[in-house]
Amino acid sequence: MSSIGHPRHQSGLALEEMPGPMLELREVTKTYGMGEVEVHALRGINLVVREGEYVAIMGQSGSGKSTLMHILGCLDVPSTGTYLLEGRDVSVLNEIELAEVRNRRIGFVFQQFHLLPRLSAWRNVELPLLYAGRRPRSARRERAMAALGAVGLADRVEHRPTELSGGQQQRVAIARALASNPAIVLADEPTGNLASDQADEILAIFEAMHNQGRTVVLITHEPDVGERAKRLVRIKDGLVVSDGPVRP
Repeated sequence: MSSIGHPRHQSGLALEEMPGPMLELREVTKTYGMGEVEVHALRGINLVVREGEYVAIMGQSGSGKSTLMHILGCLDVPSTGTYLLEGRDVSVLNEIELAEVRNRRIGFVFQQFHLLPRLSAWRNVELPLLYAGRRPRSARRERAMAALGAVGLADRVEHRPTELSGGQQQRVAIARALASNPAIVLADEPTGNLASDQADEILAIFEAMHNQGRTVVLITHEPDVGERAKRLVRIKDGLVVSDGPVRP
């Protein structure tokens, strides 16, 4: 996998030598009202993710991990507590600023690929650059081609999603996430719809991102996926129950 952008490589640095937090949650809670019933999805999460880390957040259905991912991705806001993204309190951002953060600073990869079926691979990858108003078109195309090359699809740039395997479609989705050179990549169950061999290919791409210094946070319920990361955070009933390095 070739590199996209130039994220600073942090592998091998002791925690105290690493830069300040990329993401920091302080006593974050999230409560949803359902009629007279309140659902406490998050009950006081404290979490720090530093630049260049590869972190898996693992939990079963209902543990709060998807809610946590939505907050990290600025798709939702905490009920209480503080979320700092690159040192900035997200609560002070307006909707336009939040959209800018989501478009330029965070790359999203989901279990569903969310590709437009009538568009070729490179045009799907180009979309976030188009929405961001980046011009000229030749520069957007060049960026999309580079992102597809980085995930091993240089020979599939003109193929439509229906002409690609599930693993290849997920690689297109990863290329789309990388196209804007985000500071962090958030992946929510990215291998959930894939066969085991395709899942291994996708996890290898995330490992390559980490080796190049990019910050990766992966949400999963599968132990074998979580243990491919460098650090594993386990969440249960809206609380972090363990947090530490993955044993080799």
